[in-house]
Parts: sequence; C-alpha cells; structure tokens
Amino acid sequence: MVLMGCCCSAKIYKVGDSKGWTAMDGTYYAWASRKEFQVGDSLRFEYDGHVNDVTQVNGAVEYQFCNSPSPKAVYNTGHDVVTLTEPGYHFFISSNRSQCVAGQKLVVFVVPYHQIPPPPPRKILPFAKDFKVGDSQEWRVPDESDFYSKWSEEKQFHVGDNLLFYYNDEVDDVLEISSDLEFKSCDTSSPVAVHNGGQDLIRLTKPGIRYFITSMNGHCEAGLKLRVVVRPLPRGAPKKTQLSPLDRLIKWLQSFRPQPHH
Repeated sequence: MVLMGCCCSAKIYKVGDSKGWTAMDGTYYAWASRKEFQVGDSLRFEYDGHVNDVTQVNGAVEYQFCNSPSPKAVYNTGHDVVTLTEPGYHFFISSNRSQCVAGQKLVVFVVPYHQIPPPPPRKILPFAKDFKVGDSQEWRVPDESDFYSKWSEEKQFHVGDNLLFYYNDEVDDVLEISSDLEFKSCDTSSPVAVHNGGQDLIRLTKPGIRYFITSMNGHCEAGLKLRVVVRPLPRGAPKKTQLSPLDRLIKWLQSFRPQPHH
C-alpha cells in the first residue's frame, strides 16, 4: 500500500503491506527491493505494540547480527511513522532477537530527492547461505576435540556463503591462517586475519580450503579450530555484472578485518 503524504511527491509506505511488521524470513528484503525510496518518504510500521517494537540501528553489523545495544531510535506505539530524512542505508530490526533472527528486519536504501534511483537491490547470490559456526555450541572449546571437524563435514559450503562466529571475546578470538600445516600445529604466528569482535561475519569469496583457529593458549589444541572446503558456485548461479547498492554494502561489511594483536 502507498499513501500520499502532505508533500506532493512524498510517499508513505506501509511496511510489509497487508502483512504488517512481523517475523517472516525474506519478506522484507523482497518488499523493499520492489520500492524506490527517496528523502522525504516515510515508513509506516503496523504491529502489536504489547509484544513488539521497531528498533532503528546504526549500521549493517547490528542489522546482520540482530544486535541493538545502542539503537539510533526505538518506536513502540504499534503505529509508527518514520520519515526518511537523509540518503543512504536505514536499518530496522525488532529488539526481540528471536523475532529478528526469524526475519523481522528491514534495510532500505534511500536516494536524494528527485535523483534517479539505482536499479532495485539484489542479492549477489540467490543460493548463498549463512552458517552459524557450531550452531548452538557456537565458537568455544568443545567437549569433543573433533566437534568442528564433524560440523564442517556435514555442511556444503559454496562461494558467496557466510560464516558467522559467535563467542565470548574476553575468552576467545578467530584467527584465519593459510595452510594445513599451521592448522594441524595450531600455529598462530602468521595469521591472514584476526577477528575479535565476538560476532564476526566472514564471507567465503573463492573456492578452496579456509582455516580458522583461536590464539588462546590450549584452546586450539583442545579442538577449537575449523577447516571448511569451499566449493564453486552451484550450476545456474548468475554471474555478477555490476555492484548494486546492496552488493556494495555486503562488500563493505567484509572490509572489517581487525589487525593482529601485538
């Protein structure tokens, strides 16, 4: 549904149309991809204010991980109108993390007023998947030393997929290393990259073997290490011709590579 606002060209979009604001995997990506948002337009969120809210977060990392410790704004009336006052990306989630993980989150790309908008954003790879490393075990010393080996062997990873590492950043970190020898010996001397945010997203960008360990003494030897085999794109996956705004956002997300500890 699109309603005309007070200004002759500004629009008010009811988020989710007749479905409103609720947990539905993939719904809001598809909904937003069919719209062209300009500065001055508004989003109208309709939902049950007793059990839900609209939390505007500051960036893509909070959006990706459904994390809202320092929100930009919180709306909880059940009938909220949010005006898009500046160009760029705007990120909205539910502060109820289970709802957010189940799909109750929205990102919109806003163009300046009267600018010809870019083509609707698209996913780089419609086949791409997010894998939460260790599932409910997450990233911590396992009870069985071969836990992550078995976890990886049960999965099929392809170019474009993402690994999501969740862990206690006061106890562990994630080091990417480059060889099987370093992996077997838990050698932390020459990492390719170090991640220590507690919630790290790592994209699998090319075929081959990726190796991940922790720098914490004794933890890698106890089994906190992961090797994944990344396969080429599935047949029929479209080749990327140019970067859409959402493609550039995802590429930007991958630029966060903390430097190794000294």
